[in-house]
Amino acid sequence: MFRLLRLVNRLALGLAGLVLLCAGGVVLAVGEAWSVPSWWPYSGPHDTLLSRADRYRWRGDGWFWPVVIAALAVLLVLALWWLLAQLRRARLPEVVVDSGDGEGARVRGRALEDVLERETEAHDGVARARALLTGHRRRAPAARMRVLLEPYAAPEETLDRVAGETLVHARDSAGLDSLPAEIRLRAARHRAERVR
Repeated sequence: MFRLLRLVNRLALGLAGLVLLCAGGVVLAVGEAWSVPSWWPYSGPHDTLLSRADRYRWRGDGWFWPVVIAALAVLLVLALWWLLAQLRRARLPEVVVDSGDGEGARVRGRALEDVLERETEAHDGVARARALLTGHRRRAPAARMRVLLEPYAAPEETLDRVAGETLVHARDSAGLDSLPAEIRLRAARHRAERVR
């Protein structure tokens, strides 16, 4: 779902950019009275987007307005779907843990996120940690973590401990085959120390 949404976002953005670029080119060419090809719809700065004849051409046809309304309704539904997909949270609500009985136990995603955050914050040099479980399947979650480092922390060492200890503990305790993670490190702001 999220890959599809990302693809739709990129296509919509690219299409909107192309339309705006073409429209800007048309306006610039016509406004500057540059020579344009004979098939060009506008040839001078006083041309209108739709002439009177164009506006009344389909007025008498019975199929025209239902098609226009149906096309606008489809566009509205697609726009609403896109908007709701943007607002939907990417958080995984629960993870299924293998309990050995074939059924599995459900663990709240927020509980596993809290454990990841607390264990990460227990490492030396970590000021604060935030975790978010993502993914489309409850048996194959992924983690996104943001870690705020103290000024004295060694980023490489902290990253190794989070990836090699915290994530491994979470993966093993939940009985997961893997727990892919994206970890973003950021240093806490601090005042410069004076050297005397």
